[in-house]
Amino acid sequence: MQFIDRSEIEVEGGRGGDGMVAYRREKYVPAGGPAGGDGGHGGAVVLEATANLQTLLDFKYRHRFEADDGAKGGPKNLTGAKGKDLVIAVPCGTVVQDAVTGETIGDLTEPGQRLVVAVGGRGGHGNTHFASNQNRAPDYATEGRLGQQRKLLLELKLLAEVGIIGLPNAGKSTLISVLSAARPRIADYPFTTLVPNLGVVRKVTGDGVVFADIPGLIEGAHQGVGLGHEFLRHIERTRVLVQLIALDSVDPLADYRTVIDELGRYGRELLHKPRIVALNKADVCLPEEAEHWRRMLSIETGEPVLVISAAARSNLDALLARVWQVLEVPQGVTT
Repeated sequence: MQFIDRSEIEVEGGRGGDGMVAYRREKYVPAGGPAGGDGGHGGAVVLEATANLQTLLDFKYRHRFEADDGAKGGPKNLTGAKGKDLVIAVPCGTVVQDAVTGETIGDLTEPGQRLVVAVGGRGGHGNTHFASNQNRAPDYATEGRLGQQRKLLLELKLLAEVGIIGLPNAGKSTLISVLSAARPRIADYPFTTLVPNLGVVRKVTGDGVVFADIPGLIEGAHQGVGLGHEFLRHIERTRVLVQLIALDSVDPLADYRTVIDELGRYGRELLHKPRIVALNKADVCLPEEAEHWRRMLSIETGEPVLVISAAARSNLDALLARVWQVLEVPQGVTT
């Protein structure tokens, strides 16, 4: 499935219905007064978060959305029908911004959460509204007003509790494939992963935690180099980061520093998130070499560093135990 995480759309509330000029026409009432009703208000454009969507792909093909207009006022002081609101489904995790001002309008994170992004125009007044002692039979009404028009930028940020980060070929996709039922495309060349992969890892309690394989972190990612600038935003939602470092790298310590530097330059408090560091691909190097880099990274981070092999499914229980500890969920999940 194609992943679309940013889209620009135009929305417009419905136009209000016009007021009506009418008079009472009843038998035995020779001097019937004004009886023109007000127009109905235009419908609003509303965004609603749903768990049934995972991308903004629908907005790639449709960019303009208009709510229904209000109906014209009727005789006998009848108010016109209100225009029907247009409800647009968006994925949970959608941030809505005004594309012109850059102002953040709302953040839709929970299923069913709604946000009015364009209000409908007010209905016009019928001639009844203008009756007075000085003017007992006004022969005019007002037109309905136009609905609010806006250009919006929709930006999807994944709602994953655990983000797996690292340089290309660190083994992120392999790890998420063995921890969950996710089946990402995996190959032995950089940038195999072009979109974030999501997988649900089951806990002892039976429910699951969403893990995300975040692609594209390379030097300069915070400036838009490679794919990183497009996907660093998805890390903002996570509660804990798992940083993978490949043991078959020329310098695993330098790889660690590159990613940390990119997180720091991107900002958004990413460096303050709990982070678990794991050396991956232990199956392709000597044990003493893995131990050497484990000691070096433990000194660098000031925290214990794990040595795992996603491909060989080695020591993954210890990795998950660390994740559950940070998330404060029961221990004991096995892969």
